[in-house]
Amino acid sequence: MELQILIWTAISIGFIHTIIGPDHYLPFIMIARARKWKLIKTMWVTFFCGIGHVLGSVLLGVVGVLLGISVGLLENVESVRGDIASWLLIGFGIAYAAWGLRIGLRATEHSHKHTHNENDNHQHIHHHLGTHAHLHGNPQSITPWVLFIIFVLGPCEPLIPLLMYPAAQGSWINLIWVTIVFGITTIGTMTLIVFVISKGLLNIKLGFLEKYSHAIAGLIIALAGLSIKLLGL
Repeated sequence: MELQILIWTAISIGFIHTIIGPDHYLPFIMIARARKWKLIKTMWVTFFCGIGHVLGSVLLGVVGVLLGISVGLLENVESVRGDIASWLLIGFGIAYAAWGLRIGLRATEHSHKHTHNENDNHQHIHHHLGTHAHLHGNPQSITPWVLFIIFVLGPCEPLIPLLMYPAAQGSWINLIWVTIVFGITTIGTMTLIVFVISKGLLNIKLGFLEKYSHAIAGLIIALAGLSIKLLGL
Protein backbone atom coordinates (compact mmCIF):
# COMPACT_ATOMS: atom_id res chain seq x y z
CA MET A 1 0.00 0.00 0.00
CA GLU A 2 2.82 2.39 0.88
CA LEU A 3 4.60 1.65 -2.39
CA GLN A 4 1.42 2.33 -4.37
CA ILE A 5 1.06 5.73 -2.69
CA LEU A 6 4.70 6.55 -3.44
CA ILE A 7 4.33 5.50 -7.08
CA TRP A 8 1.17 7.54 -7.64
CA THR A 9 2.82 10.49 -5.92
CA ALA A 10 5.87 10.15 -8.18
CA ILE A 11 3.63 10.01 -11.27
CA SER A 12 1.60 13.04 -10.21
CA ILE A 13 4.57 15.18 -9.21
CA GLY A 14 6.62 14.17 -12.25
CA PHE A 15 3.78 15.07 -14.61
CA ILE A 16 2.87 18.39 -12.96
CA HIS A 17 6.52 19.38 -12.48
CA THR A 18 7.13 18.91 -16.21
CA ILE A 19 3.92 20.53 -17.45
CA ILE A 20 4.34 23.77 -15.47
CA GLY A 21 8.02 24.11 -16.32
CA PRO A 22 8.34 25.54 -19.87
CA ASP A 23 12.08 24.91 -19.75
CA HIS A 24 11.29 21.18 -20.06
CA TYR A 25 9.99 21.49 -23.62
CA LEU A 26 10.15 24.99 -25.15
CA PRO A 27 13.90 24.91 -25.90
CA PHE A 28 13.54 21.72 -27.94
CA ILE A 29 10.40 22.88 -29.74
CA MET A 30 11.83 26.27 -30.70
CA ILE A 31 15.31 25.06 -31.67
CA ALA A 32 13.84 22.22 -33.74
CA ARG A 33 11.50 24.63 -35.53
CA ALA A 34 14.26 27.15 -36.25
CA ARG A 35 16.83 24.57 -37.29
CA LYS A 36 14.25 22.52 -39.22
CA TRP A 37 15.22 19.34 -37.42
CA LYS A 38 13.40 16.17 -38.40
CA LEU A 39 10.89 15.07 -35.81
CA ILE A 40 12.89 11.94 -34.98
CA LYS A 41 15.99 14.02 -34.18
CA THR A 42 13.94 16.37 -32.01
CA MET A 43 12.59 13.41 -30.05
CA TRP A 44 16.02 11.86 -29.52
CA VAL A 45 17.55 15.14 -28.33
CA THR A 46 14.61 15.64 -25.95
CA PHE A 47 14.87 12.06 -24.68
CA PHE A 48 18.59 12.19 -23.90
CA CYS A 49 18.34 15.63 -22.31
CA GLY A 50 15.48 14.28 -20.19
CA ILE A 51 17.66 11.39 -19.03
CA GLY A 52 20.43 13.81 -18.08
CA HIS A 53 17.92 16.03 -16.31
CA VAL A 54 16.60 13.21 -14.11
CA LEU A 55 19.93 11.46 -13.52
CA GLY A 56 21.53 14.64 -12.20
CA SER A 57 19.04 14.81 -9.33
CA VAL A 58 19.02 11.03 -8.82
CA LEU A 59 22.79 10.97 -8.31
CA LEU A 60 22.58 13.90 -5.91
CA GLY A 61 19.77 12.18 -3.99
CA VAL A 62 21.62 8.86 -3.78
CA VAL A 63 24.79 10.58 -2.56
CA GLY A 64 22.68 12.41 0.02
CA VAL A 65 21.14 9.14 1.19
CA LEU A 66 24.51 7.39 1.46
CA LEU A 67 26.09 10.28 3.35
CA GLY A 68 23.08 10.93 5.52
CA ILE A 69 22.67 14.50 4.31
CA SER A 70 19.47 16.23 5.38
CA VAL A 71 16.63 16.94 2.95
CA GLY A 72 16.96 20.66 3.62
CA LEU A 73 20.62 20.74 2.62
CA LEU A 74 19.97 18.72 -0.53
CA GLU A 75 17.12 21.06 -1.48
CA ASN A 76 19.48 24.03 -1.01
CA VAL A 77 21.96 22.38 -3.37
CA GLU A 78 19.16 21.79 -5.88
CA SER A 79 18.16 25.45 -5.56
CA VAL A 80 21.70 26.54 -6.44
CA ARG A 81 21.71 24.15 -9.39
CA GLY A 82 18.38 25.62 -10.45
CA ASP A 83 19.79 29.15 -10.40
CA ILE A 84 22.79 28.08 -12.48
CA ALA A 85 20.61 26.24 -15.00
CA SER A 86 18.15 29.12 -15.36
CA TRP A 87 20.95 31.64 -15.94
CA LEU A 88 22.56 29.30 -18.48
CA LEU A 89 19.23 28.97 -20.27
CA ILE A 90 18.78 32.74 -20.31
CA GLY A 91 22.35 33.26 -21.54
CA PHE A 92 22.01 30.59 -24.21
CA GLY A 93 18.72 32.09 -25.38
CA ILE A 94 20.13 35.59 -25.62
CA ALA A 95 23.27 34.40 -27.45
CA TYR A 96 21.20 32.30 -29.85
CA ALA A 97 18.78 35.20 -30.46
CA ALA A 98 21.71 37.53 -31.24
CA TRP A 99 23.17 35.00 -33.66
CA GLY A 100 19.73 34.47 -35.20
CA LEU A 101 19.18 38.21 -35.64
CA ARG A 102 22.54 38.51 -37.40
CA ILE A 103 21.65 35.63 -39.71
CA GLY A 104 18.20 37.11 -40.35
CA LEU A 105 19.60 40.50 -41.24
CA ARG A 106 22.19 38.98 -43.53
CA ALA A 107 19.46 36.99 -45.24
CA THR A 108 17.54 40.16 -46.15
CA GLU A 109 17.66 40.66 -49.91
CA HIS A 110 18.62 44.02 -51.36
CA SER A 111 19.60 45.28 -54.77
CA HIS A 112 22.63 46.91 -56.33
CA LYS A 113 22.41 48.86 -59.58
CA HIS A 114 24.97 47.91 -62.22
CA THR A 115 25.80 50.12 -65.21
CA HIS A 116 28.06 48.56 -67.83
CA ASN A 117 27.28 51.07 -70.59
CA GLU A 118 24.51 53.49 -71.45
CA ASN A 119 22.43 50.69 -72.93
CA ASP A 120 23.03 48.13 -70.21
CA ASN A 121 21.58 49.07 -66.83
CA HIS A 122 20.26 46.41 -64.49
CA GLN A 123 19.82 45.60 -60.83
CA HIS A 124 21.35 42.66 -59.03
CA ILE A 125 19.32 41.32 -56.07
CA HIS A 126 21.16 39.29 -53.46
CA HIS A 127 21.73 38.74 -49.75
CA HIS A 128 24.85 38.18 -47.64
CA LEU A 129 23.91 34.76 -46.31
CA GLY A 130 26.25 32.77 -48.47
CA THR A 131 28.15 29.57 -47.92
CA HIS A 132 30.93 31.33 -46.01
CA ALA A 133 28.48 32.83 -43.51
CA HIS A 134 26.77 29.49 -43.08
CA LEU A 135 29.95 27.59 -42.27
CA HIS A 136 31.36 30.09 -39.80
CA GLY A 137 28.18 31.26 -38.13
CA ASN A 138 26.20 28.08 -37.58
CA PRO A 139 26.08 26.50 -34.08
CA GLN A 140 24.25 23.46 -35.45
CA SER A 141 26.66 20.86 -34.08
CA ILE A 142 26.99 22.26 -30.56
CA THR A 143 23.34 23.20 -29.91
CA PRO A 144 22.20 19.72 -28.72
CA TRP A 145 25.24 19.46 -26.43
CA VAL A 146 24.58 22.88 -24.93
CA LEU A 147 20.99 21.85 -24.21
CA PHE A 148 22.20 18.57 -22.70
CA ILE A 149 24.62 20.30 -20.33
CA ILE A 150 21.94 22.78 -19.24
CA PHE A 151 19.50 19.95 -18.54
CA VAL A 152 22.04 17.91 -16.60
CA LEU A 153 22.56 20.94 -14.36
CA GLY A 154 18.82 21.62 -14.18
CA PRO A 155 17.36 20.10 -11.00
CA CYS A 156 14.28 17.96 -10.41
CA GLU A 157 13.53 19.53 -7.03
CA PRO A 158 10.45 17.38 -6.21
CA LEU A 159 12.49 14.20 -6.62
CA ILE A 160 14.65 14.78 -3.53
CA PRO A 161 11.87 14.45 -0.90
CA LEU A 162 10.46 11.48 -2.83
CA LEU A 163 13.83 9.73 -2.63
CA MET A 164 14.49 10.61 0.97
CA TYR A 165 11.23 9.19 2.33
CA PRO A 166 11.77 5.54 1.32
CA ALA A 167 15.46 5.95 2.17
CA ALA A 168 14.51 7.00 5.68
CA GLN A 169 12.40 3.85 5.91
CA GLY A 170 15.38 1.77 4.83
CA SER A 171 13.55 0.53 1.72
CA TRP A 172 15.91 0.59 -1.26
CA ILE A 173 13.37 -1.29 -3.38
CA ASN A 174 10.82 1.51 -2.90
CA LEU A 175 13.50 4.10 -3.60
CA ILE A 176 14.38 2.39 -6.89
CA TRP A 177 10.72 2.15 -7.90
CA VAL A 178 10.11 5.83 -7.09
CA THR A 179 13.16 6.83 -9.13
CA ILE A 180 12.14 4.75 -12.15
CA VAL A 181 8.51 5.89 -12.12
CA PHE A 182 9.40 9.57 -11.65
CA GLY A 183 11.99 9.36 -14.43
CA ILE A 184 9.66 7.64 -16.90
CA THR A 185 6.86 10.11 -16.14
CA THR A 186 9.09 13.18 -16.48
CA ILE A 187 10.86 12.08 -19.65
CA GLY A 188 7.65 10.69 -21.15
CA THR A 189 5.77 13.93 -20.52
CA MET A 190 8.64 15.98 -22.00
CA THR A 191 8.79 13.92 -25.18
CA LEU A 192 5.00 13.80 -25.56
CA ILE A 193 4.63 17.59 -25.29
CA VAL A 194 7.53 18.16 -27.69
CA PHE A 195 6.11 15.63 -30.15
CA VAL A 196 2.59 17.06 -30.18
CA ILE A 197 3.59 20.72 -30.44
CA SER A 198 6.46 20.12 -32.90
CA LYS A 199 4.14 18.07 -35.12
CA GLY A 200 1.71 20.98 -35.18
CA LEU A 201 4.43 23.51 -35.99
CA LEU A 202 5.82 21.61 -38.98
CA ASN A 203 3.41 23.17 -41.49
CA ILE A 204 3.15 26.64 -39.93
CA LYS A 205 4.88 29.33 -41.97
CA LEU A 206 6.06 32.57 -40.42
CA GLY A 207 6.03 34.54 -43.66
CA PHE A 208 8.52 37.44 -43.63
CA LEU A 209 9.50 36.47 -40.07
CA GLU A 210 10.79 33.09 -41.24
CA LYS A 211 14.31 34.40 -41.67
CA TYR A 212 14.22 35.53 -38.04
CA SER A 213 13.10 32.12 -36.74
CA HIS A 214 16.43 31.61 -34.94
CA ALA A 215 16.14 34.98 -33.22
CA ILE A 216 12.55 34.24 -32.19
CA ALA A 217 13.59 30.82 -30.87
CA GLY A 218 16.41 32.33 -28.81
CA LEU A 219 14.12 35.00 -27.39
CA ILE A 220 11.48 32.47 -26.32
CA ILE A 221 14.16 30.25 -24.73
CA ALA A 222 15.52 33.23 -22.80
CA LEU A 223 12.00 34.09 -21.63
CA ALA A 224 11.49 30.48 -20.52
CA GLY A 225 14.66 30.68 -18.46
CA LEU A 226 13.56 34.03 -17.05
CA SER A 227 10.19 32.59 -16.04
CA ILE A 228 11.99 29.85 -14.12
CA LYS A 229 14.14 32.45 -12.41
CA LEU A 230 11.35 34.86 -11.49
CA LEU A 231 8.43 32.50 -10.91
CA GLY A 232 10.30 29.48 -9.61
CA LEU A 233 8.56 27.12 -12.05
